[in-house]
Amino acid sequence: MYRSPMKSYQRCAGEVLYLALAIMPFSAFAFQPLITDDTGTQGTAGKQLEFSLGEDRARKAGSTVRTQTLPVVFTRGLTESVDVFAGLSYGRLRSDAPGGDASGGRNPSIGAKWRFYENDACRTSLALKPELFFPVSAERESDGLGTGKSSGNLTLIVTQEAPFGAVHLNAGVGRNRYRDHFSNPDSTSARGSIAPVWDVTEKWKLALDLGVESVRAGGARVRTKFIELGTIYSPGKDLDFAFGLIRSADNDQPRTTTHTANAGVTWRFQ
Repeated sequence: MYRSPMKSYQRCAGEVLYLALAIMPFSAFAFQPLITDDTGTQGTAGKQLEFSLGEDRARKAGSTVRTQTLPVVFTRGLTESVDVFAGLSYGRLRSDAPGGDASGGRNPSIGAKWRFYENDACRTSLALKPELFFPVSAERESDGLGTGKSSGNLTLIVTQEAPFGAVHLNAGVGRNRYRDHFSNPDSTSARGSIAPVWDVTEKWKLALDLGVESVRAGGARVRTKFIELGTIYSPGKDLDFAFGLIRSADNDQPRTTTHTANAGVTWRFQ
């Protein structure tokens, strides 16, 4: 018997809403150029290579810090629903403050993504993504290029396919650990985000990414909200070009406002 797609979405609305509300109280780039990730994996023996270039300008109390980042991430599919990945990143800081300039490698990372739930009728899937960040040197930590002790994130991912494309939701927790506890007390974070993605044509996608992160360190808590507009161009099924613009602001006093532009290339191969 024929069942209309719209009625299927209505039957599943309660399940999807429950999932969304459950995870929102709680970022890694993976679904370029978004901060919010999706549940997609590479499949058995599938491989993916991601390059991106990001540049942001952060302003606080009249002072400006410009940051350029160049991360590279390699992903390999172990099974149809499990990926493992490794990442390297280079950063360059330029500050108004004397002696604030720095450059060098940032925290290397490894991680995995496990899509543990799929509902074909509702077109809903869930995944877990643990990440481990290896420490940088004490000098690079003091320069602001990373954490001097091992740190990590754990993210729950929900993807809901929709008539217009898909909606992705993330909820995660993280822990950053530093060598210099006096200047940089260890911090814990909780974050949530949502990203609807529209399939404009066969080759073009448009995305809106909204999120919030709360970070607690040394007895203080700072909440940061962000919004991103992104676009993805796919000339073929194995190649994506992505571009995103992000604005974020925290509730600290004085507050920090950051504008970021990033561009990336994703190549999938066997």
